[in-house]
Amino acid sequence: MVNQKYLAMLDNKSVIRELSEYATARGKEIGYENVFDFSLGNPSVPAPDSYRDISVRLLQEEEPLKLHGYNPTMGDPRVKKMVAESLNKRFDMAYEAGHIFPTSGAAGAIAHALRCVTEPGEEVMVFAPFFSEYGPYIEGTGAKMRIVPIKEDDFQINFDAADGIFNEKTAAVLINTPNNPSGAVYTEETLTRLAEVLTEKSARYGHTIFLISDEPYREIMFDGKKQAYPAKFYPHTLTCYSFSKSLSVPGERVGYVAVSPDCEQADKMVAMMGQISRGLGHNCPSSLPMLAAAYCIEDTSDLSVYETNMNLLYDTFKELGFTVPRPGGTFYIMPKALEDDATAFCQKALKYDLVFVPGDGFHAPGFFRVAYCVDTEKVERSLAAIRRFVEAEYPDR
Repeated sequence: MVNQKYLAMLDNKSVIRELSEYATARGKEIGYENVFDFSLGNPSVPAPDSYRDISVRLLQEEEPLKLHGYNPTMGDPRVKKMVAESLNKRFDMAYEAGHIFPTSGAAGAIAHALRCVTEPGEEVMVFAPFFSEYGPYIEGTGAKMRIVPIKEDDFQINFDAADGIFNEKTAAVLINTPNNPSGAVYTEETLTRLAEVLTEKSARYGHTIFLISDEPYREIMFDGKKQAYPAKFYPHTLTCYSFSKSLSVPGERVGYVAVSPDCEQADKMVAMMGQISRGLGHNCPSSLPMLAAAYCIEDTSDLSVYETNMNLLYDTFKELGFTVPRPGGTFYIMPKALEDDATAFCQKALKYDLVFVPGDGFHAPGFFRVAYCVDTEKVERSLAAIRRFVEAEYPDR
């Protein structure tokens, strides 16, 4: 008999993917340039020249058997060393190569981190709004996801609601900052309070509650600010990263887990991840893209386009009367819909060839996500469509 769990999942398709497929089909009818597709979070700027140049150089100069052969289970030592040194320089940490585990993107990083610090039957806390795939990631470990409701005014952590959800089964807390889907950036105040809460709850329940920090949007920050590094605030932190957004190479699937040097069992975690890989069928990213990413580790694509796009949309939504916290980073903005039912709102928007994602799947009912990783010229043209939509459908707003 085929696996019934995964068979049942076929009837629970990703709303984002369905909307993206709709936009593609609609584009075949009227020209994709006329469909304002804000559904999918796919980087829209090219990778930096350095990534291409390094890839070519590696192919030309690196010994073929060494470049294309199997990597060690724990990852290429050169890559691990370069990642550790970069994190230490940027965030005043004390990582060594042995604290770094290369993975297939941030998803692979989270899969390993979760399995390192949870047992089946334990609980992992997440804060709404959050990336909808966290559910399958957590449930795949045998743990249970516990959801802290949204803090609507600024999308920071709802500590009051979280207090009643912590319990003796809480094994880990999973955060995402800068945040998909809201664009919120956790402040130093938020991270300081989170560290205090985790320290207090760990003492109360007699075991460490680990922090898993999902940071693929770390470099996409606005107003000249930088994301405070969560591992600086709480020692028992596993940082999950991907180069997909900083270098605009999501298809390369290159990321890592960085285990804080002061984390409980820090000297064993990466070796444990090597064993976890045996069960996941995962063994390191492909060697060429992993090496290329490491050699240009502090380069980025031209990410400024995302701030330009954000400001265009934010100003328009505010002008039209939307309630919308201003994003501090990423390429997402999450306004509140002009009616209680965000799904109905997004369905009405389709009549104007505006493809938005309702917030229900992110546990943000009443909100909708706009992924503005598209050409600025298209964002500019979309503003008139947004105005037409709102004025026609919600004249009494």
